[in-house]
Amino acid sequence: MSERGTESGFTLLETVCVLAIIAMLAAIALPAFPHGTSRTALDAFALKTAALLKGDRLAAIRNGAVVQTKLSTVSGTIRSGASGAEVQFPGDVTFSAVLAGQCGGHASGAAIEFLPSGMSCGGTIFLSRPGTAYEIRITWLTGGVEIVPANAP
Repeated sequence: MSERGTESGFTLLETVCVLAIIAMLAAIALPAFPHGTSRTALDAFALKTAALLKGDRLAAIRNGAVVQTKLSTVSGTIRSGASGAEVQFPGDVTFSAVLAGQCGGHASGAAIEFLPSGMSCGGTIFLSRPGTAYEIRITWLTGGVEIVPANAP
């Protein structure tokens, strides 16, 4: 008769079962974790926003009419007045703006107006996520649009 010792430990079958359970839990739990906006994604949002603004400026010059780019910090969107195109920011991107209170003798509200001369009412749009921030500046005199890296809050 063989005598079993008092060795302690786990069998190979027990170890494989535990690893399989951990793998199943990870497969279920990992997709539920929120994925933050990466730096390159924030770069892309800044470029899309600048392109939308430049498009509205060119449409105002081409059509000889005022074009308004609407901003909604509540819904996190910017909508083109010329094409209707929209940029929607994810929830983890902080979006704010400083706009002119009046433009052309009337309240400008939550919009940037581009005039047929190429000028605009100006303003600055701020986009940020932890570690990265951008300012999209719209110059009132020329209507020019530029993206400037800013210090993240």
